[in-house]
Amino acid sequence: MTQQDGPERAPQGQEHHTATYEQGRFCVARCTCGWRGPARRARSQARTDAEGHSAAG
Repeated sequence: MTQQDGPERAPQGQEHHTATYEQGRFCVARCTCGWRGPARRARSQARTDAEGHSAAG
């Protein structure tokens, strides 16, 4: 995946939409609500962070 501009904000009470973005050697999960996960070297871990956020959100 390529780095993209920040996600649009989701209105409160709406579904969270997460995606992962490359930042150099790292991968970061982001959500439409503004949440951002920690930078990870493993894409799979960034996806796990995103899934955890979506489940908790």
